[in-house]
Amino acid sequence: QVQLAESGGGSVQAGGSLRLSCAASGYTNSFYCMGWFRQAPGKEREAVATIDRDGSTSYADSVKGRFTISRDNAKNTVYLQMSSLKPGDTAMYYCAANSYFNCQLIRGLGYNYWGQGTQVTVSS
Repeated sequence: QVQLAESGGGSVQAGGSLRLSCAASGYTNSFYCMGWFRQAPGKEREAVATIDRDGSTSYADSVKGRFTISRDNAKNTVYLQMSSLKPGDTAMYYCAANSYFNCQLIRGLGYNYWGQGTQVTVSS
């Protein structure tokens, strides 16, 4: 059974940094696409950043220049380095993985594996 486990969330002040990690278990190959999503109260879940197996990345406009996604294919782990955090970044952050398609072929929330989420709270 494939499981994704996020860690690294917490509470920080605006301008601070956090590093999220997501480790996959129960899957022997490298996922085609891995990504980070977030959902704030009363809002829809949105994509933050995605990364293909070859290292190609994509970011939401709201986090470009502040967040960096990376992955370790050997460990099936994806990371999200978040810097210059803003109160608007407050949300539950979810890790996702797709074992069939590269990121550019995936629409919306079309990932077949999801983590349980880790809370990020940024205070002003």
